[in-house]
Amino acid sequence: MPHFATPWCFIFLALIPFLVWRHIRRSRTGEGSLLFASTVALEGVRPSWTVRFRHVLFGMNMLALALCITAMARPQKGTEEEEVLTEGVDIIMALDASGSMAAEDFEPHNRLFVAKLVVRRFIEGLKHDRVGLVVFAGNAFTRCPLTMDYGVMLDVLEAIDIGSMEDGTAIGNALATCLNRLRDSKAKSKIIILVTDGVNNRGEIQPLDAAEIAHTLGVKIYTVGIGSQGTARVPVVDPTYGKVYVNMQVEIDEASLTRIAEMTGGIYYRATDTPSLERIFQEIGRLEKTEIHVKSYTHYDERFPDFAWPALALVFCTVIAGNTRFAKLP
Repeated sequence: MPHFATPWCFIFLALIPFLVWRHIRRSRTGEGSLLFASTVALEGVRPSWTVRFRHVLFGMNMLALALCITAMARPQKGTEEEEVLTEGVDIIMALDASGSMAAEDFEPHNRLFVAKLVVRRFIEGLKHDRVGLVVFAGNAFTRCPLTMDYGVMLDVLEAIDIGSMEDGTAIGNALATCLNRLRDSKAKSKIIILVTDGVNNRGEIQPLDAAEIAHTLGVKIYTVGIGSQGTARVPVVDPTYGKVYVNMQVEIDEASLTRIAEMTGGIYYRATDTPSLERIFQEIGRLEKTEIHVKSYTHYDERFPDFAWPALALVFCTVIAGNTRFAKLP
């Protein structure tokens, strides 16, 4: 942002109107002109262009003066910087990408589309927190390690789709993968946000065993069950009719998800539509706030040469012109 170190120098700009008035007054009174006994010999002589533009040198001098005064005010361009003195929250998102996430009970979109949308908005609201992403179905994989590069995180999130891995719901493996990423974290607050719509049916690690490890490591787990009540429309490909919809029973192991959250000091939430899922993430964002100490400072770059050099060039030009084409008789 622009800044002047010595703005009081601008008071000298008041000299310019006085000098302009004095120049106009001298021009009108004819001060410094020559007296001739007769001007008959000069009749019909048109004034040269130097006469018509005789005020240009004065204007250049006034502009040079204004630039010099601005340079004396020491214009500076400031660059604001900040240094984060404390750690934020380390967050690992565990997102279910199993086949059942294709259910379209969050009309007009399926569960995965809505989950990605809400997670995106949550990440966009972060500032000093690190965030990572684990995606799971029949197994679990780290798609993005802990980072503050939210742009990269959002690109990875956007690329997630159903069918990119073996189907199933390995909740225990997903939690273990998240814990492996948080194992060396030095943050005061470490959390996992697990979003799933099913029951653990794959993987070598049981969800409650993973929750016990999380409790030991001081990691809090928020669990979110996503899906409407009763049945949901799921698109399937029929060899004869192509894409058709079938109603499937919504199965969420709420008892296990509640137990996982309670064991680690987190909370279990149930999202049955898009607004409720948005409210859940907003509440988690409010609950997981760490006081951040930031040292802000501004670095100023001197910009007076940008005004001093043009002023010097104008003075040089007026001196050359005043002693050549625009020279006056004494």
